[in-house]
Amino acid sequence: MKKLIIALFLTFVSAGSFAAGGASVPMDPIDTDIRDQESLQRGLALFTNYCFACHSMKYARYERAANDLGIPNEIFEENLIFGDAKIGELMEIAMPEDLAKVWFGSAPPDLTLAARLRGPEWLYNYMRGFYADSKRPYGVNNVVFKDVGMPHVLADLQGVCADKPQLGVEPEVDPLSGKIVKSSGCEEFSTPGKLSPDQYDEAIYDLVNFLEYVGEPSRLQSVELGRTVLIFLAFFFIFVYFLNKEYWRDIH
Repeated sequence: MKKLIIALFLTFVSAGSFAAGGASVPMDPIDTDIRDQESLQRGLALFTNYCFACHSMKYARYERAANDLGIPNEIFEENLIFGDAKIGELMEIAMPEDLAKVWFGSAPPDLTLAARLRGPEWLYNYMRGFYADSKRPYGVNNVVFKDVGMPHVLADLQGVCADKPQLGVEPEVDPLSGKIVKSSGCEEFSTPGKLSPDQYDEAIYDLVNFLEYVGEPSRLQSVELGRTVLIFLAFFFIFVYFLNKEYWRDIH
């Protein structure tokens, strides 16, 4: 029994370390909202255009995402499905896994459950944590996932940080000018991007928000059903209460 308890404890510790990327670093918080349909739509577009070539979502279906995100099937098929895939199919990619291992060293992971495994905070900071590192095969490293084997696929949007970005930094405001003089993120870029730092952070928020939704697409329905059940029980309790009083009225 003692050995079983120790084994279970070590399993949970190992799983926690893996989910944290094997290192503890300061991180900026993120408060996702999967009820924000417009954010989810932008996140889906970002995922489709920048991530979907290498990362599958083989436990999710195009049609479910289209319906949940309020996108008509025709528009979804025309703009967000590539190749010969159909709207009712799973969101898989054409890249063979054996070739992916040769090209990248290991096959890029499926991202359907990424937000549930890693947590939205980890994903948010990871996608903002790339910086230039000439010693790495793709010329970049990451403060959240050291020696990561993934290129910075959003470099054209964010740019490439010249040095390690500082994450988890409390913003400091100049009391005279009211301007922010210190905050999380890159201090200097070796390569500029199309978006400002604030715009890039908003884009990553949308991406992580979408990944949070995909990890548990039924959550909104579950919350709504739970609310309905609680309201029903509240009204039902009133009838039960008075019915109980009526039954016991003549009993002393």
